[in-house]
Amino acid sequence: MFTGLIEQKSKVLKVNSTADDTELTINNAGFDDLKAGDSISVNGVCLTAYDITEASFKVTMINETRRLTSLKDINDGEEVNLERALTLSDRLGGHLVSGHVDGTGTITEVLSDGSAVVMTIKLPSRLMKYMADKGSVTVDGISLTLFEVNHKEETITLNLIPETIERTNLGQKQVQDTVNIEADQVVKHIEHLLQHGDLDIKKLSKAGGFDV
Repeated sequence: MFTGLIEQKSKVLKVNSTADDTELTINNAGFDDLKAGDSISVNGVCLTAYDITEASFKVTMINETRRLTSLKDINDGEEVNLERALTLSDRLGGHLVSGHVDGTGTITEVLSDGSAVVMTIKLPSRLMKYMADKGSVTVDGISLTLFEVNHKEETITLNLIPETIERTNLGQKQVQDTVNIEADQVVKHIEHLLQHGDLDIKKLSKAGGFDV
């Protein structure tokens, strides 16, 4: 589990792809407590770290991860967003992020607004139902607030503050770039319960003392 608050951005030192999987060697810029087997979010994708040294660590993507995420297009020298799994003593500054990517989006517009960057992303139709004004979304592992949701155009708009631009790789993104999207898991679980959990809203509302 992650918070969506990026700890560092680091370069991919080497990409080794085969028919079976893809191994990434990533620069270790200061994770002195990273252990083999630890989960780490790489551009929002939950992967397992191994072969850890002071200079680097490795992660491996299976074919399903390559098919579903933007990491299939990663190249040597590109920067990725990194976050270690949270501990129970951490402050939850972002929102609950699983690292299980729901799909990818395409950046359609990047504009400046004072010190902020306004970014518009087109999403797959199936993900738009999880998007709500002022709600949360994870983009390449970053917890962000939805400032505008256009269901007709199937786009979301984000306002990136200078800190986000500096600490993450979103400041380097351009129109037509692909990013990983994870919808708010609380919203997804509520949808699942409503559809498959035999949840009786009228009984629930009476128990809670509110009207439907």
